[in-house]
Amino acid sequence: MVQSIMASMGVSPIRLTNTRGNYRPHVSLSFDEHIFAIDTSRTFKKDLVQPDAYLITHAHSDHNGKSAMLSPSAVCSKETALALEIRFGREYKGRTFRLGDTIDINGIEVSTHPNHHTIGSTAFSWENEQGTRILVTGDVKDSSHLPDCDLLVTEANYGDPADPACYFEDDVIGLEQVIGDNVALGAYAFGKAQRAVSLVRNAGWQGAISMDSMGYNLTKGLMSDCGPLSEILEYNGRHEGMVIVPPWDLGKLPGSMKKYVLTGRQDYYYPAINISDHMDVTGLVDMVTGLKPEATLVYHPGGDRPSKLAEHLNKVGCPAVALSEL
Repeated sequence: MVQSIMASMGVSPIRLTNTRGNYRPHVSLSFDEHIFAIDTSRTFKKDLVQPDAYLITHAHSDHNGKSAMLSPSAVCSKETALALEIRFGREYKGRTFRLGDTIDINGIEVSTHPNHHTIGSTAFSWENEQGTRILVTGDVKDSSHLPDCDLLVTEANYGDPADPACYFEDDVIGLEQVIGDNVALGAYAFGKAQRAVSLVRNAGWQGAISMDSMGYNLTKGLMSDCGPLSEILEYNGRHEGMVIVPPWDLGKLPGSMKKYVLTGRQDYYYPAINISDHMDVTGLVDMVTGLKPEATLVYHPGGDRPSKLAEHLNKVGCPAVALSEL
């Protein structure tokens, strides 16, 4: 059903393959005489299919910018390009834009929209020759700046309505209650660490924040209002002010420090404070019903959450299909 709707819209989802015949990650969209690859790895000159563009929504590894950034056909925000260069130590070869700009990709006017997942993370929208409004969200924290669409291509990181772990609210108050000297927060170096710095500053902490080298470089590079930071070169000894490091590095810090992990998961040794860069399943469903697409394609992540979300969307009257079902 959903495939026939997409066909009637003049859009076909396709999976590019590598030289071994294995599917490349995520999805590409074929429309008119164009192909836009979404968060996928780059092809090579000998490959039969060459996309017009590699749209990189953000710089997390599971969105494959490490590969796509080496293609002149890569397209991402200035912040995402910088994050890719810092994370992977390679020069970004593609085009960049300022978030909110409209850019021309081989004659297609593509609009860019914030989805608030990471600094610079981007949703893309455009129309094909039939007038079908296509929106690719990437991972989403806040959908309030996304436009209505006819075809929605979105994520389901927390998309299983039957899983209690997919329902949550950010515990900003809980975070504010632990802020202080000699406190360490576990947060991934890209995305979560920058959000942690922002929340800590907004809560009134003006003192130093010590960070691991990757988190420090990303935060200094991406944030103009991060306040005083110091880079941790060695974990031994006392660190000035608060500390933000990846969760797996908390054990390297002095035992006298109070330690917490910013996560929705419950499988860490240290106490968890729920701070997520994603919407929960209620937010995802509200996003889809609010955008009013005629069809929704759920393309990320792996596992069964995309199919679980698609199944639920169909039950509430929103035609949907998971990429794995095509």
